[in-house]
Amino acid sequence: MKIAMVASEANPIAKTGGLADVVYALSEQLVKLDCEVMVIMPFYSHAYNSGLNLTYVCDYFVDMSWRHQKVEVFSTIIDGITYYLIKNDYYFNRGHLYGDYDDGERFAYFTLASKKLFEHINYHVDIIHIHDWQVGMLPCLIKEEKPISSVFINTKFVLTIHNPAFQGMFNKFVLGDLYNLSDELFYNGNVEFFGNVSTLKTAIIYCDKITTVSPTHREELLSKDGSKGLDVVLKLREYDFAGFLNGIDINEFNPRDDKKIFKNYNLRNYKSSKKENKKYLIEKFNLKDPNRPLFTLVSRLTWQKGIDILIPTCYELVRNGANIIILGSGEYNLEQGFEVLRGNYPDNVGIYIGYNDELAHQIYAAGDYFLMPSLFEPCGIGQMIAQRYGNLPIVRRTGGLKDSVIGYDLNNIDVANGFAFDDYNYEALKNTCLYALSFYNNEDVFNKLIKNALKVDHSWLKSAKLYLGLYQDAIKNK
Repeated sequence: MKIAMVASEANPIAKTGGLADVVYALSEQLVKLDCEVMVIMPFYSHAYNSGLNLTYVCDYFVDMSWRHQKVEVFSTIIDGITYYLIKNDYYFNRGHLYGDYDDGERFAYFTLASKKLFEHINYHVDIIHIHDWQVGMLPCLIKEEKPISSVFINTKFVLTIHNPAFQGMFNKFVLGDLYNLSDELFYNGNVEFFGNVSTLKTAIIYCDKITTVSPTHREELLSKDGSKGLDVVLKLREYDFAGFLNGIDINEFNPRDDKKIFKNYNLRNYKSSKKENKKYLIEKFNLKDPNRPLFTLVSRLTWQKGIDILIPTCYELVRNGANIIILGSGEYNLEQGFEVLRGNYPDNVGIYIGYNDELAHQIYAAGDYFLMPSLFEPCGIGQMIAQRYGNLPIVRRTGGLKDSVIGYDLNNIDVANGFAFDDYNYEALKNTCLYALSFYNNEDVFNKLIKNALKVDHSWLKSAKLYLGLYQDAIKNK
């Protein structure tokens, strides 16, 4: 099967978040399943100094109304995946990926250039898999062209919604001004969404299959409260809409041979080795007592991640005998909230404001409990990485957190691999953390939960097989 991923970012070339991880990891596993996979993405300035062995492919022009913009295409092969980079320095040589006033124009250009690339190299692809709003107009551009290009006669389209909060909302004039499309598509409802053009809504209408990044998040997107308004259109496509839990890179995150952690371990020897990892980390942060239970956090420090209810909970945890180590950055007031906590308890609280990959691995390996009380979390990978290292996650049951963590409740010791709560408030989080803490010295329960966590399979292979089945289903339904 020939599959093309079209996305605004992809590892290992350019990344701001989980989208890049998914595009790369899913593609890598599909290659292992004997698929031919290409990734089309912008040629950002990051690529200039990446050390990639880039090959010139072709060049051509795309028109956006009065604009006549050149496209240069370069390629490279990474782990069996052929990457095609769309180069135009005016749009993409900016030192960052998003956040400019002309993002709508930038990604309209990228979408048009991606469509023309298939035609220019005469590449007949079975599946075009698009990701989020940036390239949401691609299936519309292809399907609305009359006659449809022979390159796309048998092509099916799949959309993955990673972040429903960003919907590509623009004035209706972008149809003609950027995409060379008729206003009729606005007035017939195909692209119109709450009085604007939404590239994400357009993708939902025109794609053959739709996915999101966990089964529970699928249900949330079909509900009025959790959909960011998308439930209205997603319910029209409910039977073509699936939720597949993301995986993690089990080679990168493997306590058995992770070179970034102090002491390697596995299911058989984790007890002593995790203690050594904890002692090493406690000393690194100049905390006093490595024998205290260690609660950990590796996260963006934003309201979405539940940090506002976590900060007061941390005071309660320290008062009940815990140490806390935090790695992350984000909203200034939340960063300062943790700084005040450390100022009050310098012997028990360690903070690193920013991000450090090696330190993140060390925190996963050293921790007893991993805090992830998110307000919403489409998938999340921190909880899965924590389980991989036997660091028991404490999560709110939302999105992928609900799908990946089975909270202990006294009656499910054989399957539980963390702790969980439902209501988003301080009391619910505090009580769950104290409940988890109460089992720290109960070796039978605590070690059984750690073993359960260490045994969980969060590999991308499972998810890739689900996507491959979805692709095959789309192709059958011609």
